[in-house]
Amino acid sequence: MKQIRLVVKQLRDSINEHNYRYHVQANPTISDTEFDVLFKKLQEIERAHPELITRDSPTQRVGAKPLKEFAEVRHDIPMLSLDNGFTDSDVLAFDQRVHDRLAISGEIEYVCEPKLDGLAVSIRYEQGQLVCAATRGDGMSGEDVTENIRTIPTVPLHLRGNFFPAVLEVRGEVYMPKKGFLELNTRAEAKGEKQFVNPRNAAAGSLRQLDSRITASRPLAIFFYGIGVVEGMTLPDTHYETLLFIKELGCLINHEIQVVKGINQCLAYYEKLGQRRITLPYEIDGVVYKVNSFKQQTTLGFVSRAPRWALAHKFPAEEIQTIITDVEFQVGRTGALTPVARLRPVFVGGATISNATLHNMDEVKRKDIHIGDRVLVRRAGDVIPEVVSVITKNRPKNIKAIQLPIHCPVCHAKIEQIKGEAIARCTSGLFCPAQRKEAIKHFASRRAMDIEGLGDKLVDQLVDQHLVTTLADLYSLTFTQLAGLERMAEKSAQNMLDALEKSKTSTFSRFLYSLGIREVGEATAKQLAMHFDHLSDLYKVTEEELQTIPDIGPIVAKHITSFFSDKHNRSVIDKLIASGIVLQKNKKDRQLLPFIGKTFVLTGTLQSLTRLEAKEKLENLGAKVAGSVSNKTHFVVAGEDAGSKLKKAEELNIPILNESAFLAMLSGQY
Repeated sequence: MKQIRLVVKQLRDSINEHNYRYHVQANPTISDTEFDVLFKKLQEIERAHPELITRDSPTQRVGAKPLKEFAEVRHDIPMLSLDNGFTDSDVLAFDQRVHDRLAISGEIEYVCEPKLDGLAVSIRYEQGQLVCAATRGDGMSGEDVTENIRTIPTVPLHLRGNFFPAVLEVRGEVYMPKKGFLELNTRAEAKGEKQFVNPRNAAAGSLRQLDSRITASRPLAIFFYGIGVVEGMTLPDTHYETLLFIKELGCLINHEIQVVKGINQCLAYYEKLGQRRITLPYEIDGVVYKVNSFKQQTTLGFVSRAPRWALAHKFPAEEIQTIITDVEFQVGRTGALTPVARLRPVFVGGATISNATLHNMDEVKRKDIHIGDRVLVRRAGDVIPEVVSVITKNRPKNIKAIQLPIHCPVCHAKIEQIKGEAIARCTSGLFCPAQRKEAIKHFASRRAMDIEGLGDKLVDQLVDQHLVTTLADLYSLTFTQLAGLERMAEKSAQNMLDALEKSKTSTFSRFLYSLGIREVGEATAKQLAMHFDHLSDLYKVTEEELQTIPDIGPIVAKHITSFFSDKHNRSVIDKLIASGIVLQKNKKDRQLLPFIGKTFVLTGTLQSLTRLEAKEKLENLGAKVAGSVSNKTHFVVAGEDAGSKLKKAEELNIPILNESAFLAMLSGQY
């Protein structure tokens, strides 16, 4: 057995080395046939001795049994977005900002990289072995796609060599090569299956399969572009040297990456790569510039969710002419109406398109768009096609004006457009089928009615199978109906019924929040619950009465009265109460909302919580969080790298809270 273990180790080491030479160095030293012989020999030994199979064996890329859902993975270091630049002027302005912040005058060293059109992931190695992989998600947390990542041939299951950090998190872009994309769609067409629109969609759809065996059958690849967490080793001083280091560990980096001196060389790189773009074996939608020095990156820091030391220089969008044959209005999940142009089909941006967004009626008027117009349409990468402009020369005489409908095209409720707002909306949030799923998900969320187990997939099934048409139908669901749903065994069905029954006991404020009234968050819902004794009071409340409540202005008041004046919404609410929901009245105690009437402004980066989390905590305590400092501001919360807002607060003598003082205030100890 000792001899067999030695043979297995030698085979794995040899296969891993040849994989590295083939994928990373692009310099294979054996033929494909010779490689297949080694691989087959290892498979045969592992089949005969399954006790010798390890997770990092090169044979273990075939995929595992399907998951029920993806687990959430919190990123220890956030996966940030990049600011975009579209013109040379944008790039020069970026370079000037870098110079100003670093207070230097010489040319800065940048790393230029192709911006792949794929899906960002983070892969964690411990003691050299792959232990976890996650999608970018919202930047703070993503989905656990470890089993799927393991199936990609260019992802090392174990880092190469013996000299690597105890913990290393590498970040990269999963993509589908053009050749693989064409082959995938050819197979799908032969089977009569749906084809993917573009390689990015194909890559994203493949990586997010619950059955990793499907992912294993898809031609995915990856380029690594950076690092996250590092423990147990000091890495090089520059971004480029770090890329070369992870390449030595077996992580494939893009062959087009270059170090340049000064922003003019960045622009030259952009021009040359743009000319060669069509010949590359993968899709790119621009170039990324990164300050090479880690020390300079640290000095530059971050703003919001993007680093100040990097910029994505996007390629121009492709544009083409066509004719608008009609316009329809789509109702989004929040009730927003979007005019959509029906087009004479054209091929643009890698796909045939027959629809394009017109955004809103203000845009329609600004661009003077009519039905029958010849227009210029733009589509870039995965962006929804849009009408850029109208070609007015030789304009047809039979063009027709585009009119905003008076009633919702889905549920026929009244359309509301607040003065000063570009977006028109359907007012029937609880009844409109277009808003149904989103309304149910919000209603069931933890801070609303807290219906445990009523997640997205179950909501989709309930609505798609017409078991739930309004929120009130949730409380009429039967054991038989639930048990008959996909992945809902008898125990799960009973747990769901128990959760629904438990949710019937709630508070007035949580119930108001659960209804999803526009701009009525938890803080506003608590204020309404304090000022009104019964739901029926809100059926007849006026905008003027509402505006006497702190922080409820004319726009929010209009949203509230429009919501409760809709007969469909009132009908759903009455049915909810009739189903047995008991609302406990909050005590009229201002201590529940100690910050009522106070306006806060957040600036800089907080270490213990995100800007969004801080905003939510303040609003839950009754505060208003504004985006700019004025004489009406009561407190400014200043984190690291606070900017102009801090300076203005000092000029206006507004109280400034550092992070510790802010946290103390939240806990009532300030």
